[in-house]
Amino acid sequence: MMKAVCKTCPIHCELDEGQVGACHARVNREGHVTAENYGRITGFALDPVEKKPFARWHGGSFLLSVGSYGCNLHCPFCQNYDISQGGESAVPWREITPAELVEHALELRTRGNIGIAYTYNEPLVGWEFVRDCAQLAHEAGLLNAVVSNGAIDPGLFANLLPLIDAINIDLKAFNADFYRSCGMPGGLDTVKANIEAAVAYPTCHVEVTTLFVGGMSSAEDVLAAGTWLTELDRSIPYHISQYHPAYKWDAPPVPNSTLRAIIEDLQRKLDTVVGGNMF
Repeated sequence: MMKAVCKTCPIHCELDEGQVGACHARVNREGHVTAENYGRITGFALDPVEKKPFARWHGGSFLLSVGSYGCNLHCPFCQNYDISQGGESAVPWREITPAELVEHALELRTRGNIGIAYTYNEPLVGWEFVRDCAQLAHEAGLLNAVVSNGAIDPGLFANLLPLIDAINIDLKAFNADFYRSCGMPGGLDTVKANIEAAVAYPTCHVEVTTLFVGGMSSAEDVLAAGTWLTELDRSIPYHISQYHPAYKWDAPPVPNSTLRAIIEDLQRKLDTVVGGNMF
């Protein structure tokens, strides 16, 4: 039996033949790790770009949003755990080819669609499908947007950047212990490196999101993240979203007044700070 090491993310799963990685999406087939979830769609909708969220990119337009299953993080508070924390038998899915997806995206142009968003689960655990669809989308004059946790090998991410017109990266927290609690040792350094690479890439629009998790996130940590983003580029839009109890975490959300105070502090550092999911 041929073992293989997955190099998609910092976990570097060592897999036996037929074994699926920690992300529930990649599998060892004959000594090569491939995306088992390739073309397997669990979510499919025409969404406003603001919902992804993008605050400063093609406002008022729409994106054909698609997602599969699987994620290489295992956040105990996951807001989308039904598709991110299970594999092929955990959630219904249907297959679609890159050509079929692009054709459908083109048909939706009459409804304001400008491209494809790879989202819902962690799309880059199935980066091959994103790559193949994005190449065809560009050839057809469509844009590509990615909503990702950013915990992908930086070399692989660099190869994908020419195909990505906009990305929103979920910066879970600005400390390494938080990422360890989500099953990703070394995650913070990887995510920071990929945010820096995306910001430096001339044709990629970048926004960043942090989910403020009751009982885990701290104002000090979020403000430190904002300071770091300011040092990169103060025009980067930063989204601070309210957590709601889900999956394995039932701590209450922080009061909206607390989040608003944090947002006001961040607005002294960054040009655009947006609150989300507040009630």
